[in-house]
Amino acid sequence: MIFGIAWFAMMWFSLVVVTLVALVVFFLRRKHGEERTKEATSLQQQTEARRQVLEKVKGMHTVTDGVRGQARIRALRHYMDTMNDDLTFVSEIRPSANGAPKGEWVIAPGSLPSRRILYIHGGSWIAGSPKSHRAITDRLSRLAKASVFALDYRLMPENRYLDGIIDCQEAYRWILENGPDEMAPANFVVVAGDSAGGSHTLGLAAWIRDQGLKPPNAAIALSPSTELMLTSLGKRANLKTDAMLGPTIEKLARIPLPLLWWGTVMGFRVLPTSPIASPLRGNLHNLPPTLIHVSESELLLENAQKYAEKARAAGSPVEIETWSDMVHVWHLFTPLLPEAEEAFEHIGKFLERVETGSKAL
Repeated sequence: MIFGIAWFAMMWFSLVVVTLVALVVFFLRRKHGEERTKEATSLQQQTEARRQVLEKVKGMHTVTDGVRGQARIRALRHYMDTMNDDLTFVSEIRPSANGAPKGEWVIAPGSLPSRRILYIHGGSWIAGSPKSHRAITDRLSRLAKASVFALDYRLMPENRYLDGIIDCQEAYRWILENGPDEMAPANFVVVAGDSAGGSHTLGLAAWIRDQGLKPPNAAIALSPSTELMLTSLGKRANLKTDAMLGPTIEKLARIPLPLLWWGTVMGFRVLPTSPIASPLRGNLHNLPPTLIHVSESELLLENAQKYAEKARAAGSPVEIETWSDMVHVWHLFTPLLPEAEEAFEHIGKFLERVETGSKAL
């Protein structure tokens, strides 16, 4: 009798254990399946995002194919200005008032007028505008809780390259003492820019130092041009993987070097070897904390790395962070591109370190 009861109890205990094990295995497999489904969905979304980005980049070249002169420049400017018309921004967009530099304030909810970012847009010095780069300026205003002044500097060829430089210099002097609402000193200032505007940003940081002006708390350069590329264009690393700059550089590579050199001098009205056009060739000591973002797939990677190495050797706190398989200035494609959001999160952490005085991670 006792043996029968014990056997019966053991049988039911075994059944319960087997049932519990089966349930655990079932839920683990279900969870694993859900995770795999999420991973597949995430990868699919990421792939679709990249496809859309490449389509937008391709469109930039398509609108200028077969068009020459001023018509080509107008087509490029219009495309860039309308590229992100489908985006909705949380920031207030406020054109600059009379007496201020030409541009617009981008002011996210919760941003402080005493915290200011001077943003210098890219576009090969011939295109781009505050409107074309609102995806970036809106995001910067939100993450830094700062009022962003997007400068509408003078572009070539209707203006000299130096005119754009002068506009950047005057805008920096102005933003030190003027906010979006009134004349008042800033207590936190950042200078930032991308591509051609990244070149202006790095050059401006050195000019501020040389002028003895109050330095910015930080500088940020996204896929910056650090040196005008003239030699061995056809042999440049990443020529085939740079979807944005590669096709243009391939065309320039067909021009004989002497003609290319003199064409650049005539167009820029400054020597390509001058630090004004090539910050890499300047004095890089005593610069503010500087962050550089660059893609490992773009043409500007090598020179950006050289700039960071030279600046650090001169004692300046310059950091460089690279992303794999990204287009030139992928930050423009936030929030579509997950890597763009990652990049802005990294910028936010950099600015936090700057403000707390922490060392680079």
